Amino acid sequence: MGNNKNGTRDAPPPKRKKMDRQIYETELLKLQAELVEMQEWIRSTGQRLVVVFEGRDAAGKGGAIKRMVEYLNPRVCQIVALPMPTDRERTQWYFQRYIPHLPAAGEIRLFDRSWYNRAGVEHVMGYCTPQQHRRFLHQVPIFERMLIEEGIILRKYWFSVSDAEQQKRFKSRLTDPMRQWKLSPTDMESLTRWEDYSRAKDEMFVHTDIPEARWNVVESEDKKRARLNMIHHLLSSIPYEKVDRPALKLPKRPESTGYQRTDRGLQLEVPDFSATVDGEPAVDYDRES
Repeated sequence: MGNNKNGTRDAPPPKRKKMDRQIYETELLKLQAELVEMQEWIRSTGQRLVVVFEGRDAAGKGGAIKRMVEYLNPRVCQIVALPMPTDRERTQWYFQRYIPHLPAAGEIRLFDRSWYNRAGVEHVMGYCTPQQHRRFLHQVPIFERMLIEEGIILRKYWFSVSDAEQQKRFKSRLTDPMRQWKLSPTDMESLTRWEDYSRAKDEMFVHTDIPEARWNVVESEDKKRARLNMIHHLLSSIPYEKVDRPALKLPKRPESTGYQRTDRGLQLEVPDFSATVDGEPAVDYDRES
């Protein structure tokens, strides 16, 4: 959401009924099963996949990534969420710190924010110079075409949320001690710079929404719908095929050779905290199992 041609705020997206949780969880599980199939195709064929997640703070990027990786192999699919650059990294070519995190054959990398930091928060908050910002907008299409020419599958998703919904989510985080870590002073200041971020995003799209790597916009007023839509789109955009895996069969256990387990009394056991929760008697760990 930004300014329209008359200089006023665009209307927020039409209100929709929140998605039923049971329907959402059923469909999500189906998509997660397909993600596992896609992962196996990528692993077995040596493909490389990069998925970029961008959008405003509290737009739902992290939740979508969390649902994507729930059943995936962490050795194949890894999340890249880089901290602030070090003093040394600030003197490097801008893209240099991201290159080591690109996938090798058979790997998936999910960028929870990416090189596009320069077009968003760095530009709006003044963390980079205007010259660095212009250079980035010039170089990023070249950089991404190089990735694609190298054979990397690149998908870019922009999670779009209205200012009212963003503020609502920020307020929820402020009162939730489990999620307060998601808020920073920079996040809070983004509320007062809504239109600055809107202009920065519009300019970024002009330069980087290239035919080889289009921006896919995910409407995320409803997080459940956004997750389903994003994952379904990703799956439909990749020509993966079902990979036949060898049938596995549990082997028969051999007869005992006389091994005796070490006395539990010689080991440092974790206290049975669960017994204090459900009222069951604590397990006697001194007894041999």
